[in-house]
Amino acid sequence: MILKLNVIVVMALFGLFGSKNADSLDMEKVSIHSFTVKDIQGNDFNFADLKGKKVMIVNTASKCGFTSQYKGLQELYNKYKDQNFTIVGFPANNFLAQEPGSNDEIASFCEINYGVEFPMMAKISVKEKKQHPIYKFLTDLSENGVAGSSVKWNFQKYLIDEDGFLVRSVSSKTKPNEKSIVAWIESN
Repeated sequence: MILKLNVIVVMALFGLFGSKNADSLDMEKVSIHSFTVKDIQGNDFNFADLKGKKVMIVNTASKCGFTSQYKGLQELYNKYKDQNFTIVGFPANNFLAQEPGSNDEIASFCEINYGVEFPMMAKISVKEKKQHPIYKFLTDLSENGVAGSSVKWNFQKYLIDEDGFLVRSVSSKTKPNEKSIVAWIESN
């Protein structure tokens, strides 16, 4: 059995399956739709429910220089939420303790100050040893199959296609309504 498996691996590596290559073997690519996380109220949030939608995932913080991006995120959500697009926010306290609050405090802050209606998840870690599995997927090439990245600051954005696969990451400095993001949302 082990010998047979080794032969298959070697054949795949050297392209000895005729027209097939290692990528076309019966390996299923993992998508974000395989994840279930806790929302900010503590309920399960199943990403499989977002099949067919483009998704922007963003790590948020309430005491950051980019916190005003909540306004742009909400405006983008309002404009495109009925066009198979959504935003999912993940509060994180990874950068200079800029998200110190509890989930209840974060939810209240977002609603009172920015009228946030897009889905907000429970506070997580987006980097280092305690990195949440969904952010491991977003940042690790071996997990997402598209690109490796690191979360450099609050309000970094990850664009996910309708099939649940990473398209690209977007810098914290880039506003949510930037032309290339809007063009991606509006593209078929």
